[in-house]
Amino acid sequence: MSLSSVLSADAIDSAIKDCQAPDSFCPKKFFQLCGLSKKSPQDVKKVFGILDNDASGFIEEEELKFFLQRFRPGARVLTDKETKAFLNAADDDSDGKIGAEGENIFIDLAIYSLLKLGTDFDWVILIFDYHLI
Repeated sequence: MSLSSVLSADAIDSAIKDCQAPDSFCPKKFFQLCGLSKKSPQDVKKVFGILDNDASGFIEEEELKFFLQRFRPGARVLTDKETKAFLNAADDDSDGKIGAEGENIFIDLAIYSLLKLGTDFDWVILIFDYHLI
C-alpha cells in the first residue's frame, strides 16, 4: 500500500514543497497540508503502518529521519534537529519511538493528535470509541 492510496498526490506534493529547506519541517503544518489531520482513524492507522518501515509497531528515530521520503521518494532527509524535535513531540512515554504495540496505537494517535497537532476533539473521541469496540 502507498501513501497516495490514502492521501492525494497534490496534497503530498504541497506538504513536501513547504518543508524543502533544512530545518523547516513542522509536523503540525505538514499533517495539515498533506491532509492527514482530516483523515479517519482507520486512514491514520494505515499511514502509520506505511511509515513503520520495519513493521515493528513503532516508528523509531532511524525511520523518522526518512519520514519525508516515505511520502515522496527523492524528498530530503529530516535533519537531526528536526528528527529529534519530531520524536520528542510525539514520543509520549519517552521510550525513543512513536506508537505502541497492538491496539494501543489508537491511544497514542489520539493523544498525539489532540495535544500536538491541534486536531479537534470529536476526532479523538472517534478513536477512543473505535478502540473500545
